[in-house]
Amino acid sequence: MQFELSEDQRAFQDVARNFARERMAPYAAEWDESSIFPVEALRGAAELGFGGIYCGEEHGGSALGRLDASLIFEELAAACPSTAAYISIHNMAAWMIDRFGNADQRARFLPKLMTMEHFASYCLTEPSAGSDAASLRTRAVKDGDHYVLNGEKAFISGGGASDVYVCMVRTGGDGPKGISCLVVEKGTPGLTFGKKEKKMGWNSQPTAAVIFEDCRVPVANRIGEEGDGFKIAMKGLDGGRLNIASCSLGGARFCLEQARDYMKMRKQFGKALAEFQALQFRLADMAIELEAARLMVHRAAASLDAGHSEATQHCAMAKRFATDAGFKVANEALQLHGGYGYIKEYPIERIVRDLRVHQILEGTNEIMRLIVARRVLAD
Repeated sequence: MQFELSEDQRAFQDVARNFARERMAPYAAEWDESSIFPVEALRGAAELGFGGIYCGEEHGGSALGRLDASLIFEELAAACPSTAAYISIHNMAAWMIDRFGNADQRARFLPKLMTMEHFASYCLTEPSAGSDAASLRTRAVKDGDHYVLNGEKAFISGGGASDVYVCMVRTGGDGPKGISCLVVEKGTPGLTFGKKEKKMGWNSQPTAAVIFEDCRVPVANRIGEEGDGFKIAMKGLDGGRLNIASCSLGGARFCLEQARDYMKMRKQFGKALAEFQALQFRLADMAIELEAARLMVHRAAASLDAGHSEATQHCAMAKRFATDAGFKVANEALQLHGGYGYIKEYPIERIVRDLRVHQILEGTNEIMRLIVARRVLAD
């Protein structure tokens, strides 16, 4: 067991931290307030290699591991969880092309994704297929050298702004074995988008339905074989869950630091809040929960890097624990700020709003419990 970071890991952790402080943190409140998709900042992150963190080097990826990615996403999210989470989703979609696509597909799509000249979205959820992803209904019928798509994807991060949509569609019968993976490019006839959703948080990235109406997609855009889509989707989600968990770590760490500094400064009843033992205990519990979550995330990342047979379970455990703990720590930090925590002059309330959705996406935390329970009961 290795608990110390390597010299290389400390180096790109520092790079991510400096980028977050200089290019994200000063603007995050404005991005949230005005729902700005920060294209230039995202492309600045890509210049540092964050557009394809664990994609291969052949087409411009950084070829790092999942633990490396976790360190990067924690740092980025300490400045803006919403923007960091979109970078995570982009990375997940790009990795699916890199890992499961053929040589032609990698050469066509990856170079522009690695630089974020093009942005990518992941399309699995549908209006009637959320946690029960295997029941998705978007249908792709083969017609010569094309598939004709009809259906709708819901709650898609980057919907309308992204250039590449990695979509799970039904090419066969019911259940997971009837699902295939297609890359749908923006501008394809029959591809449209729903209204931009108004959300509680995650406002620096647009969220919209992705709609297919007789949308013709080349068979050459199919990733893997027919029927491989559900397997590809689940493999992508293992890493996506770690990334979102890492974003929760970053946001919660920022809130913990803010609460610590506020407690040292704020005085009531003649002494600093930091001098009250009851509040010291609350701060200590926040630090303990955050450290436990970080250890779980890093262990799961190491499992995924090693191809461990229990990697999916470890990822589910880490995602459930870290996203619950992250929200709890952020919410507690808001409480310690009192009324100041509730106003937008302080950044705590933005982080609380952003972290709340992490308990829902990439598989709800109830589904994480189901994954773990099935594995425990199988023994």
